[in-house]
Amino acid sequence: MAPLPISSIRVGKIDDVQELIKTKPNKVPERFIREANERGVLVSHKTHLHHHIPVVDLSKLSKPHTHDDFLFEILKLSQACEDWGFFQVINHGIEGGVVEGIEKVAKEFFEMPLVEKKKYPMEPGTVQGYGQAFIFSEDQKLDWCNMFALGVHPPSIRNPKLWPSKPARFSENLEGYSKEIRKLCKRLLKYIAISLDLKEEKFEEMFGEAVQAVRMNYYPPCSRPDLVLGLSPHSDGSALTVLQQSKNSCVGLQILKDNTWVPVLPLPNALVINIGDTIEVLTNGKYKSVEHRAVTNRERERLTIVTFYAPNYEVKIEPMGELVDDETNPCKYRSYNHGDYSYHYVSNKLQGKKSLDFAKILN
Repeated sequence: MAPLPISSIRVGKIDDVQELIKTKPNKVPERFIREANERGVLVSHKTHLHHHIPVVDLSKLSKPHTHDDFLFEILKLSQACEDWGFFQVINHGIEGGVVEGIEKVAKEFFEMPLVEKKKYPMEPGTVQGYGQAFIFSEDQKLDWCNMFALGVHPPSIRNPKLWPSKPARFSENLEGYSKEIRKLCKRLLKYIAISLDLKEEKFEEMFGEAVQAVRMNYYPPCSRPDLVLGLSPHSDGSALTVLQQSKNSCVGLQILKDNTWVPVLPLPNALVINIGDTIEVLTNGKYKSVEHRAVTNRERERLTIVTFYAPNYEVKIEPMGELVDDETNPCKYRSYNHGDYSYHYVSNKLQGKKSLDFAKILN
Protein backbone atom coordinates (compact mmCIF):
# COMPACT_ATOMS: atom_id res chain seq x y z
CA MET A 1 0.00 0.00 0.00
CA ALA A 2 2.79 2.41 -0.84
CA PRO A 3 1.39 5.86 -1.70
CA LEU A 4 0.93 6.64 -5.39
CA PRO A 5 1.89 9.95 -7.04
CA ILE A 6 -0.82 12.58 -6.75
CA SER A 7 -0.87 14.51 -10.01
CA SER A 8 -2.98 17.34 -8.61
CA ILE A 9 -0.30 18.39 -6.12
CA ARG A 10 1.62 21.50 -7.12
CA VAL A 11 4.80 21.76 -5.06
CA GLY A 12 6.48 24.63 -6.92
CA LYS A 13 10.22 24.95 -7.36
CA ILE A 14 12.19 22.87 -4.87
CA ASP A 15 15.83 23.86 -4.80
CA ASP A 16 18.32 21.09 -4.15
CA VAL A 17 20.25 22.27 -1.09
CA GLN A 18 23.50 20.59 -2.12
CA GLU A 19 23.40 22.46 -5.40
CA LEU A 20 22.51 25.71 -3.62
CA ILE A 21 25.63 25.70 -1.50
CA LYS A 22 27.75 25.06 -4.58
CA THR A 23 26.42 28.03 -6.53
CA LYS A 24 25.22 30.43 -3.81
CA PRO A 25 26.92 29.36 -0.58
CA ASN A 26 25.79 32.44 1.37
CA LYS A 27 22.26 32.63 -0.01
CA VAL A 28 19.25 31.15 1.78
CA PRO A 29 16.19 31.34 -0.50
CA GLU A 30 13.03 32.73 1.05
CA ARG A 31 11.24 29.42 0.82
CA PHE A 32 13.65 27.90 3.37
CA ILE A 33 13.41 30.75 5.90
CA ARG A 34 11.16 29.92 8.83
CA GLU A 35 9.02 32.18 10.97
CA ALA A 36 10.83 33.39 14.08
CA ASN A 37 8.90 31.05 16.39
CA GLU A 38 9.80 27.99 14.28
CA ARG A 39 13.52 28.46 13.84
CA GLY A 40 16.26 26.20 15.07
CA VAL A 41 17.38 27.90 18.26
CA LEU A 42 21.15 27.68 18.50
CA VAL A 43 21.99 25.98 21.80
CA SER A 44 25.18 24.49 23.08
CA HIS A 45 24.84 20.75 23.53
CA LYS A 46 27.53 21.07 26.21
CA THR A 47 25.18 22.95 28.50
CA HIS A 48 21.97 21.02 27.88
CA LEU A 49 20.46 17.69 28.75
CA HIS A 50 21.86 15.41 26.08
CA HIS A 51 23.76 13.42 28.71
CA HIS A 52 20.44 12.58 30.35
CA ILE A 53 19.06 10.78 27.29
CA PRO A 54 18.60 7.22 28.61
CA VAL A 55 21.06 4.56 27.51
CA VAL A 56 20.05 0.89 27.41
CA ASP A 57 22.73 -1.82 27.33
CA LEU A 58 21.30 -4.66 25.26
CA SER A 59 24.02 -7.06 26.37
CA LYS A 60 22.41 -7.04 29.82
CA LEU A 61 19.06 -7.96 28.31
CA SER A 62 20.08 -10.58 25.78
CA LYS A 63 22.76 -12.19 27.94
CA PRO A 64 22.15 -11.03 31.49
CA HIS A 65 25.01 -11.65 33.90
CA THR A 66 22.47 -11.83 36.70
CA HIS A 67 18.73 -11.66 37.04
CA ASP A 68 19.17 -8.31 38.78
CA ASP A 69 21.06 -6.91 35.76
CA PHE A 70 18.17 -7.94 33.52
CA LEU A 71 15.51 -6.40 35.75
CA PHE A 72 17.50 -3.18 36.17
CA GLU A 73 17.93 -2.77 32.41
CA ILE A 74 14.24 -3.54 31.75
CA LEU A 75 13.34 -0.85 34.30
CA LYS A 76 15.64 1.62 32.50
CA LEU A 77 13.96 0.74 29.21
CA SER A 78 10.51 1.21 30.71
CA GLN A 79 11.41 4.59 32.17
CA ALA A 80 13.01 5.67 28.88
CA CYS A 81 9.88 4.78 26.92
CA GLU A 82 7.55 6.41 29.45
CA ASP A 83 9.49 9.56 30.34
CA TRP A 84 11.43 10.32 27.15
CA GLY A 85 10.14 8.32 24.17
CA PHE A 86 13.80 8.28 23.08
CA PHE A 87 16.80 6.25 24.18
CA GLN A 88 20.13 5.03 22.89
CA VAL A 89 21.14 1.39 22.68
CA ILE A 90 24.70 0.19 23.15
CA ASN A 91 26.10 -3.30 22.64
CA HIS A 92 23.36 -3.88 20.07
CA GLY A 93 25.28 -6.60 18.26
CA ILE A 94 25.38 -5.06 14.77
CA GLU A 95 28.90 -5.40 13.43
CA GLY A 96 30.91 -2.28 12.68
CA GLY A 97 31.45 -3.34 9.07
CA VAL A 98 27.70 -3.40 8.43
CA VAL A 99 27.29 0.08 9.88
CA GLU A 100 30.27 1.46 7.98
CA GLY A 101 29.09 -0.15 4.76
CA ILE A 102 25.69 1.58 4.76
CA GLU A 103 27.26 4.92 5.69
CA LYS A 104 29.74 4.60 2.84
CA VAL A 105 27.19 3.93 0.11
CA ALA A 106 24.78 6.55 1.48
CA LYS A 107 27.50 9.20 1.40
CA GLU A 108 28.54 8.12 -2.10
CA PHE A 109 24.94 8.38 -3.29
CA PHE A 110 24.55 11.96 -2.09
CA GLU A 111 27.92 12.87 -3.62
CA MET A 112 26.80 11.77 -7.10
CA PRO A 113 25.96 14.46 -9.68
CA LEU A 114 22.40 15.76 -9.43
CA VAL A 115 21.55 14.35 -12.85
CA GLU A 116 22.28 10.86 -11.51
CA LYS A 117 20.23 11.30 -8.34
CA LYS A 118 17.31 12.68 -10.32
CA LYS A 119 16.94 9.30 -11.99
CA TYR A 120 15.20 8.24 -8.78
CA PRO A 121 12.72 11.08 -8.17
CA MET A 122 10.39 11.31 -5.20
CA GLU A 123 7.09 12.07 -6.90
CA PRO A 124 4.57 14.41 -5.16
CA GLY A 125 2.49 12.54 -2.62
CA THR A 126 4.98 9.69 -2.21
CA VAL A 127 7.74 8.99 0.28
CA GLN A 128 10.11 6.91 -1.84
CA GLY A 129 12.91 8.23 -4.02
CA TYR A 130 15.22 11.25 -3.97
CA GLY A 131 14.05 14.73 -3.07
CA GLN A 132 11.88 16.18 -0.32
CA ALA A 133 8.87 14.43 1.19
CA PHE A 134 5.71 15.83 2.79
CA ILE A 135 5.46 18.83 0.43
CA PHE A 136 1.88 19.58 -0.61
CA SER A 137 1.75 23.21 -1.75
CA GLU A 138 3.76 25.78 -3.67
CA ASP A 139 4.21 28.07 -0.68
CA GLN A 140 5.05 25.44 1.95
CA LYS A 141 8.37 26.02 3.68
CA LEU A 142 11.16 23.60 2.77
CA ASP A 143 13.62 21.75 4.98
CA TRP A 144 17.38 22.23 4.55
CA CYS A 145 17.80 18.58 3.66
CA ASN A 146 18.02 16.12 0.78
CA MET A 147 16.35 12.75 1.28
CA PHE A 148 16.58 9.36 -0.34
CA ALA A 149 13.95 6.91 0.88
CA LEU A 150 13.10 3.32 -0.02
CA GLY A 151 10.55 0.73 1.04
CA VAL A 152 12.47 -2.38 2.07
CA HIS A 153 10.09 -5.02 3.44
CA PRO A 154 7.85 -6.74 2.55
CA PRO A 155 8.80 -6.87 -1.15
CA SER A 156 5.34 -5.60 -2.14
CA ILE A 157 6.17 -2.08 -0.88
CA ARG A 158 9.35 -1.81 -2.94
CA ASN A 159 9.62 0.26 -6.07
CA PRO A 160 12.45 -1.48 -7.98
CA LYS A 161 12.87 1.51 -10.32
CA LEU A 162 14.05 3.60 -7.37
CA TRP A 163 16.79 1.23 -6.22
CA PRO A 164 19.98 2.77 -7.65
CA SER A 165 22.55 0.91 -9.70
CA LYS A 166 25.17 3.35 -8.41
CA PRO A 167 27.10 3.48 -6.18
CA ALA A 168 28.39 -0.07 -6.43
CA ARG A 169 27.07 -2.45 -3.77
CA PHE A 170 24.40 0.03 -2.64
CA SER A 171 21.64 -2.60 -2.71
CA GLU A 172 23.85 -5.27 -1.17
CA ASN A 173 24.80 -3.01 1.75
CA LEU A 174 21.23 -1.82 2.29
CA GLU A 175 19.87 -5.38 2.28
CA GLY A 176 22.44 -6.56 4.82
CA TYR A 177 21.98 -3.54 7.06
CA SER A 178 18.19 -3.76 6.95
CA LYS A 179 18.21 -7.41 7.98
CA GLU A 180 20.28 -6.55 11.05
CA ILE A 181 18.03 -3.61 11.96
CA ARG A 182 14.98 -5.84 11.56
CA LYS A 183 16.44 -8.31 14.07
CA LEU A 184 17.17 -5.42 16.43
CA CYS A 185 13.61 -4.09 16.22
CA LYS A 186 12.18 -7.52 16.99
CA ARG A 187 14.42 -7.80 20.03
CA LEU A 188 13.51 -4.32 21.24
CA LEU A 189 9.80 -5.02 20.88
CA LYS A 190 10.24 -8.21 22.89
CA TYR A 191 11.90 -6.25 25.70
CA ILE A 192 9.30 -3.49 25.49
CA ALA A 193 6.58 -6.13 25.85
CA ILE A 194 8.32 -7.49 28.95
CA SER A 195 8.53 -3.96 30.36
CA LEU A 196 4.74 -3.73 30.03
CA ASP A 197 4.18 -7.12 31.71
CA LEU A 198 3.02 -8.62 28.42
CA LYS A 199 4.15 -11.89 26.88
CA GLU A 200 7.40 -11.54 24.93
CA GLU A 201 5.98 -12.22 21.49
CA LYS A 202 2.96 -9.93 21.86
CA PHE A 203 4.05 -7.36 19.28
CA GLU A 204 5.54 -9.81 16.78
CA GLU A 205 2.33 -11.84 16.76
CA MET A 206 0.25 -8.69 16.39
CA PHE A 207 2.34 -7.00 13.67
CA GLY A 208 2.29 -9.85 11.14
CA GLU A 209 4.80 -9.32 8.34
CA ALA A 210 6.13 -6.01 9.60
CA VAL A 211 6.73 -3.09 7.25
CA GLN A 212 10.23 -1.64 7.10
CA ALA A 213 11.46 1.43 5.24
CA VAL A 214 14.69 3.38 5.27
CA ARG A 215 15.35 7.06 4.68
CA MET A 216 18.78 8.61 4.25
CA ASN A 217 18.95 12.29 5.17
CA TYR A 218 21.76 14.58 4.08
CA TYR A 219 21.99 18.00 5.73
CA PRO A 220 24.59 20.23 4.04
CA PRO A 221 26.13 23.15 5.92
CA CYS A 222 23.97 26.29 5.92
CA SER A 223 25.32 29.84 6.09
CA ARG A 224 22.36 30.86 8.28
CA PRO A 225 21.40 27.86 10.43
CA ASP A 226 19.45 30.22 12.68
CA LEU A 227 16.93 30.83 9.88
CA VAL A 228 16.18 27.28 8.73
CA LEU A 229 15.32 23.79 9.90
CA GLY A 230 16.93 20.60 8.67
CA LEU A 231 13.72 18.67 9.30
CA SER A 232 10.37 20.01 10.50
CA PRO A 233 9.06 19.01 13.94
CA HIS A 234 7.12 15.75 13.90
CA SER A 235 6.54 12.45 15.61
CA ASP A 236 6.96 9.22 13.64
CA GLY A 237 4.04 7.11 12.44
CA SER A 238 6.04 3.90 12.96
CA ALA A 239 6.14 1.57 15.93
CA LEU A 240 9.89 2.02 16.35
CA THR A 241 12.40 4.25 14.58
CA VAL A 242 16.14 3.51 14.53
CA LEU A 243 18.50 6.42 13.86
CA GLN A 244 22.11 5.98 12.84
CA GLN A 245 24.23 9.10 12.53
CA SER A 246 27.41 8.90 10.48
CA LYS A 247 30.74 9.32 12.19
CA ASN A 248 32.01 12.90 12.54
CA SER A 249 28.56 14.37 11.85
CA CYS A 250 27.57 17.47 13.78
CA VAL A 251 24.83 17.29 16.41
CA GLY A 252 21.47 17.89 14.74
CA LEU A 253 18.68 15.92 16.39
CA GLN A 254 16.57 17.76 18.96
CA ILE A 255 13.67 16.34 20.94
CA LEU A 256 10.90 18.27 22.66
CA LYS A 257 11.22 17.60 26.38
CA ASP A 258 9.28 19.68 28.93
CA ASN A 259 8.64 22.33 26.26
CA THR A 260 12.38 22.65 25.57
CA TRP A 261 14.24 21.51 22.47
CA VAL A 262 16.96 19.22 23.84
CA PRO A 263 19.90 18.32 21.57
CA VAL A 264 20.81 14.63 21.39
CA LEU A 265 24.47 13.72 21.14
CA PRO A 266 24.73 10.11 19.91
CA LEU A 267 27.25 7.96 21.75
CA PRO A 268 29.98 6.22 19.71
CA ASN A 269 28.70 2.94 18.22
CA ALA A 270 25.22 3.55 19.65
CA LEU A 271 21.89 3.73 17.84
CA VAL A 272 19.14 6.17 18.78
CA ILE A 273 15.70 4.60 19.16
CA ASN A 274 12.39 6.40 19.41
CA ILE A 275 8.83 5.35 20.08
CA GLY A 276 6.41 5.95 17.20
CA ASP A 277 2.72 6.85 17.14
CA THR A 278 1.77 3.18 16.75
CA ILE A 279 3.27 2.19 20.11
CA GLU A 280 1.60 5.19 21.73
CA VAL A 281 -1.79 3.96 20.54
CA LEU A 282 -1.14 0.31 21.42
CA THR A 283 -0.04 1.24 24.96
CA ASN A 284 -2.98 3.64 25.37
CA GLY A 285 -0.59 6.53 25.86
CA LYS A 286 1.69 4.94 28.46
CA TYR A 287 4.64 5.05 26.05
CA LYS A 288 4.31 8.22 23.98
CA SER A 289 5.82 9.22 20.67
CA VAL A 290 7.82 12.43 20.99
CA GLU A 291 8.06 15.45 18.75
CA HIS A 292 11.53 15.90 17.30
CA ARG A 293 13.29 17.90 14.60
CA ALA A 294 16.70 18.43 12.99
CA VAL A 295 18.75 21.63 12.92
CA THR A 296 21.68 22.49 10.68
CA ASN A 297 25.25 23.65 11.17
CA ARG A 298 27.15 26.55 9.61
CA GLU A 299 30.27 24.56 8.79
CA ARG A 300 29.58 20.85 9.00
CA GLU A 301 27.39 18.39 7.13
CA ARG A 302 25.28 15.68 8.74
CA LEU A 303 24.25 12.31 7.34
CA THR A 304 21.71 10.01 8.99
CA ILE A 305 20.22 6.64 8.11
CA VAL A 306 16.75 6.20 9.59
CA THR A 307 14.77 2.95 9.66
CA PHE A 308 11.02 2.89 10.29
CA TYR A 309 9.53 -0.36 11.60
CA ALA A 310 5.75 -0.78 11.77
CA PRO A 311 2.92 -3.35 11.65
CA ASN A 312 1.71 -4.75 8.37
CA TYR A 313 -0.71 -2.41 6.61
CA GLU A 314 -3.59 -4.88 7.11
CA VAL A 315 -3.27 -4.97 10.91
CA LYS A 316 -5.95 -3.41 13.09
CA ILE A 317 -4.49 -1.04 15.66
CA GLU A 318 -6.14 -0.14 18.96
CA PRO A 319 -5.11 0.13 22.60
CA MET A 320 -4.29 -3.27 24.06
CA GLY A 321 -6.89 -4.45 26.54
CA GLU A 322 -4.23 -5.09 29.19
CA LEU A 323 -3.48 -1.35 29.28
CA VAL A 324 -7.05 -0.05 29.34
CA ASP A 325 -9.10 0.41 32.49
CA ASP A 326 -12.47 2.10 32.23
CA GLU A 327 -12.05 3.80 35.60
CA THR A 328 -8.37 4.64 35.94
CA ASN A 329 -7.11 4.64 32.33
CA PRO A 330 -9.98 4.77 29.82
CA CYS A 331 -9.40 4.10 26.13
CA LYS A 332 -7.83 7.18 24.50
CA TYR A 333 -7.61 6.02 20.87
CA ARG A 334 -10.03 4.47 18.40
CA SER A 335 -9.56 1.29 16.41
CA TYR A 336 -8.22 1.70 12.85
CA ASN A 337 -6.41 -0.09 10.06
CA HIS A 338 -2.68 0.64 10.11
CA GLY A 339 -2.61 1.09 6.35
CA ASP A 340 -5.20 3.86 6.66
CA TYR A 341 -3.09 5.63 9.27
CA SER A 342 0.05 5.28 7.16
CA TYR A 343 -1.72 6.83 4.18
CA HIS A 344 -3.03 9.65 6.39
CA TYR A 345 0.48 10.25 7.76
CA VAL A 346 2.25 10.53 4.40
CA SER A 347 -0.57 12.58 2.87
CA ASN A 348 -0.03 15.52 5.21
CA LYS A 349 2.88 17.81 5.93
CA LEU A 350 4.98 17.29 9.03
CA GLN A 351 3.31 19.25 11.80
CA GLY A 352 4.30 18.13 15.29
CA LYS A 353 2.00 15.38 16.57
CA LYS A 354 -1.00 16.56 14.58
CA SER A 355 -1.17 13.32 12.57
CA LEU A 356 -2.07 11.44 15.73
CA ASP A 357 -5.38 13.35 15.91
CA PHE A 358 -6.49 10.74 13.37
CA ALA A 359 -6.55 8.14 16.14
CA LYS A 360 -7.53 10.11 19.21
CA ILE A 361 -10.91 9.80 20.87
CA LEU A 362 -11.91 13.43 21.41
CA ASN A 363 -14.08 14.07 24.46
